[in-house]
Amino acid sequence: MYAIVKAGGKQYKVEKGVLLKVEKLHVKEGDTVELPAVFIRGDDGSLRTEGTVKATVLKHDKHKKILVFKYKRKKHYDKLNGHRQPYSLIKIEEIV
Repeated sequence: MYAIVKAGGKQYKVEKGVLLKVEKLHVKEGDTVELPAVFIRGDDGSLRTEGTVKATVLKHDKHKKILVFKYKRKKHYDKLNGHRQPYSLIKIEEIV
């Protein structure tokens, strides 16, 4: 059984027990969150278009740093910026 869930404007394929990094959720670590399911495929091959997925937030963290370098040749212009995107690590507990 698996489900396609929507979190942070993106869609993810999840199964029970999977660890998943999603856009940062505004809940405390250890809390349970319900994600809306776009559709759910059962073990028997049936397809449902409604449902929820229960997940537990394990931790909040940031991804590795991404460097953004801009320059214009012959103009002595260069700029270096870094960015670390925050995320929440969740564990899928149940597909309802």
